[in-house]
Amino acid sequence: MEKEWKIYTKTGDKGETSLIGGKRVPKYHERIEAYGTVDELNSYIGLIHDLCINKNAKVILLEIQDRLFTAEALLAEDPETSKNPLPQIIEGDITLLENEIDSMNLTIPELKSFILPGGHPIVSHCHIARCICRRAERITIKLSETAEVSPLVIKYLNRLSDYLFVLARKLGHDLGVRENIWKPKL
Repeated sequence: MEKEWKIYTKTGDKGETSLIGGKRVPKYHERIEAYGTVDELNSYIGLIHDLCINKNAKVILLEIQDRLFTAEALLAEDPETSKNPLPQIIEGDITLLENEIDSMNLTIPELKSFILPGGHPIVSHCHIARCICRRAERITIKLSETAEVSPLVIKYLNRLSDYLFVLARKLGHDLGVRENIWKPKL
């Protein structure tokens, strides 16, 4: 008979949690902040997936969610105590994003100035996800200054924010939304 799996463990009731490998750290630890922000991004991408009308984007967004779960695991791992192999972010994951960016860019107007986020709810959600992604990237880079972090996780987050920007433009273009050009008041 299998043991029942419960969502609550009661082991975090005093403000600590375990990294992969068993090491206990405070819930505000840099690793927790990093993978928690990637988790926030993953959830937001799930929202975009649910709203998205583009079938190809839906497929890619599911792949991105899978890759973000991998990034979360890598960020949650304590390399000193973890014994089990984890899935990895690979160059092919980054190449997929680059190929999608290039493909979408072929179908939208050339970008000649900064644009203001917005114009349609799905476009706005993509821009919010892009901002969360940038925050996740910053937190992960900060973590990498004091702890072991796969450089490919950082690279993936960087490219993902670019993908989300272009996705916002592509979905807006497909919906016939006019981009609001930023006109600085000098």
